[in-house]
Amino acid sequence: MVGNNVSHSKRRTKRVFDPNLFTKKFFLEDENRWVTLKVSAAGIRTINKKGLKNALEDAKQNGFISNY
Repeated sequence: MVGNNVSHSKRRTKRVFDPNLFTKKFFLEDENRWVTLKVSAAGIRTINKKGLKNALEDAKQNGFISNY
């Protein structure tokens, strides 16, 4: 997403709004292994809410990931 930086004198310069991404390791208990994912802050909250296995299966159904 793009937008403008607006200074005190109202001059506008282009800027980029980047997503809040983290590289994080999660432990997948069913397969007894660690999985490294690049997820957003909202994605981490979703994983904490649903659980890792359910979140990965939902992401796979929606086409966000192909395998894990």
